[in-house]
Amino acid sequence: MNLVIDVGNTYTKIGVFKASEIIYKTAVKQVDFEEIISDIDTEYPEIEHAIISSVGSLEIKNSNQVKKLFDLLVLDHNVPLPFKNLYETPTTLGIDRLALVASAVAQYPKKDVLVIDAGTCITYDFKNKKEEYLGGAIAPGLQLRYKSLNNYTAKLPLLEITSPEHQIGKTTNEAIHSGVIFGVLHEIDGVIEQYCNIYPDLTVILTGGDVDFLSKRLKNGIFATSNFLLEGLNSILVFNKSK
Repeated sequence: MNLVIDVGNTYTKIGVFKASEIIYKTAVKQVDFEEIISDIDTEYPEIEHAIISSVGSLEIKNSNQVKKLFDLLVLDHNVPLPFKNLYETPTTLGIDRLALVASAVAQYPKKDVLVIDAGTCITYDFKNKKEEYLGGAIAPGLQLRYKSLNNYTAKLPLLEITSPEHQIGKTTNEAIHSGVIFGVLHEIDGVIEQYCNIYPDLTVILTGGDVDFLSKRLKNGIFATSNFLLEGLNSILVFNKSK
């Protein structure tokens, strides 16, 4: 069994895997990390290996705790990956994006796959049938768009994510919701269409914190999943254990 840890800016996502199946997952703040890991160690004594991916910051005492309990792999740009990375600046590529591509390789081998991760940023990552990662795009996520309208203007309010009822906003609040939500939906649909024009058999995966909100509103056929990144980390760990 494997323990998978994805450290974000606010929450740390934790998953326990039996082979390729996730049997437990949770999201915790750093203050609760030590207790949760101890509980997992007690509940799942079969866990031998662990992997940590961090785009946020995990306290040294927390990583040391994991290292004492399990055979730990810390994901960085030197860790062997199950695909060929053709990104021209590989050391600047987010660790989380590596995990997403690894998940695409494991679950959709020898297929053209576009992975869309809708979180703080919306990232687009593409791997081809040859298991080559070519790159993608980075755009502001829903929350960033709302916050930027508030931060960089004098009078526009900061609003919560809300689905607009109409394309034409008849109040300032309605106009903001229309601009942000429909803007993101049209962007994602447009990107998918552009990729499909080049790769007709494209498989599209949507994941990330806003997956549930967006998946119900997109026109294009997609596979929506909330565990794709954790599954990718597990596949990287399995790949390295077999070497």
